[in-house]
Amino acid sequence: MRIEARDLSWGVPGRTIVRSVDLDVEPGTTVGLIGPNGSGKSSLLRCLAGLRTPSAGSVHYDGADIAGWPARSKARHIAFAEQSVDTDSDLCVGDVAMLGRAAHRARWQAPDGLDHAIVAAALERLDLGGLASRPWQQLSGGERQRAHLARALAQRTWALLLDEPTNHLDVRHQLDLMELVASTGQTVVIALHDLALAARYCDRLVLMHRGAVAADGSAAEVLTRPLLREVFGVDAEIGRDGLGHLSVSYRTTSEGVLK
Repeated sequence: MRIEARDLSWGVPGRTIVRSVDLDVEPGTTVGLIGPNGSGKSSLLRCLAGLRTPSAGSVHYDGADIAGWPARSKARHIAFAEQSVDTDSDLCVGDVAMLGRAAHRARWQAPDGLDHAIVAAALERLDLGGLASRPWQQLSGGERQRAHLARALAQRTWALLLDEPTNHLDVRHQLDLMELVASTGQTVVIALHDLALAARYCDRLVLMHRGAVAADGSAAEVLTRPLLREVFGVDAEIGRDGLGHLSVSYRTTSEGVLK
């Protein structure tokens, strides 16, 4: 499924947060959104997911404007996982993952065998197979993050939009998650802070700065010393690690130091 944003803008009264973004995500590719805090990554993702209505421009899936899609149709095409979600409910891990199947059943229909099989597979893929009955309140931050990702996988959508999914995850689970995301075959747009992970697992990077696209291309084209200095305020060294992956190391410039 192809995702397109056309001259997309969004904001709140008195402040534009996403500015005239054009984005074309080819079917089956993984595009990484990178940029500093407040650059518009999360807001852009929510517009792409149909959770926010653009103040200008439009979002298209395979050429169809999603503005008129009912919520149920969006949920059958688009899975969105935000940075962190908390709840006071007594849901268990399996219940959270099963929420991803809601759009595929009649409103009051109970989950069937297929739903349970899909949820079980999603939990296994996120290393949660043994925690299906664990109450939400007993989970660590990383386990909660993986439970919401299992819900997104259980939706079985064409598009997968992820907002900082590696937050709270240890190194092994970060790598496992990115390997999984890169292998799903879905069209993926993923916001990341870790530039090395983004470079290694994303087919393309989009660098956001002050709500607009500052650069769009391969990791080598986007992760350059001048761009990282301009956008992040760091002096960077770009190279290759011992495994041949692009590596980024940096130090803060004088103008990038917090005051």
